Amino acid sequence: MKKFFYSLLALAAISCNNSGPDVSKVPVDIQIDRFEQPFFKIDSNNVMPGLKDIEKQFPGFANDFTENILGAGPINDTNKTLQIAAKHFISSYTSVNDFLQKQFSDVSWLKPELKDAFQHVEYYFPKYKTPRIITFVGPFDAPGVALTPSGLAIGLQAYAGKDYPFYLSDQGQEIFPAYISRRFEKKYITVNCMKGVVEDLFPDQSGRMSLIEQMVEKGKRWYLLDKFVPKADDSLKTGYTKRQLDWAKTNEGNVWNYMLQQTDIFTTDPSFIELYVGEGPSTQGFPEDSPGNIGQWIGWQIVKAYADKNSSLTPQQVMQTSAKAIFEGSKYKPK
Repeated sequence: MKKFFYSLLALAAISCNNSGPDVSKVPVDIQIDRFEQPFFKIDSNNVMPGLKDIEKQFPGFANDFTENILGAGPINDTNKTLQIAAKHFISSYTSVNDFLQKQFSDVSWLKPELKDAFQHVEYYFPKYKTPRIITFVGPFDAPGVALTPSGLAIGLQAYAGKDYPFYLSDQGQEIFPAYISRRFEKKYITVNCMKGVVEDLFPDQSGRMSLIEQMVEKGKRWYLLDKFVPKADDSLKTGYTKRQLDWAKTNEGNVWNYMLQQTDIFTTDPSFIELYVGEGPSTQGFPEDSPGNIGQWIGWQIVKAYADKNSSLTPQQVMQTSAKAIFEGSKYKPK
């Protein structure tokens, strides 16, 4: 499988403040196929014939699912581990799937959202091929979006609604604290998918960079995401609550001044960097109304300042510009 990752944010409540370019004539065809529907019809007492039938319907992805989602290896007659794992999973998650099938009985609403997003992707990156869209139901710790060679897969178990009992349980909160599980709503799906596309186009390789460079690199991802879903609300792109978003906008200058005065923005200490770019209910050292990963927010503003000063650059050129050059060229001085 090409890559799997959590992407616990996604599509977008619509706002008309920023409509982006006219992409209406960009030819994009969205196909959404429901992997979970035939999968949960498999006879749990005789799983291998059913898995082989599904492999014909979903070539490539069926094995991606059994190997990378179930962690039980490829589909073949000798794989006893898979037969046991699939039987157990079907039995354990049938009620979960039944609930999700009611919630997602009709996914036609998702097509125009994904179409618009991929039209923007192909507008800026004409060589990017829109993938087949596949829904699945996996274990609760499986990804909400998985980009694979055979398609872009959406794990519906990550969008059951913030009040779904498992998310609120002790076990669920251990995996996904409330500041994360509150995002497990349908409205996040498309932005989540676009985060996957951004990562596919420009894999994050900022791990050994300094704090300010990591802030800018992660900010570049929100910058490109903004190009792909220009109508999406910023709270959905960032995962911030409205209060956190308002706080970030109001205190942008104060945060930056604090960082310059109290922080070594060129540090490479991973534990210190995590305070600013890691997930959390808030950012340590700031009020409770602050969002976690405030560093990515500042990085996003730096990238936008750079792009505004260099309006002749395409999004691809901005993304290919080093974080250091963007930081220095932005002349970032928020009020």
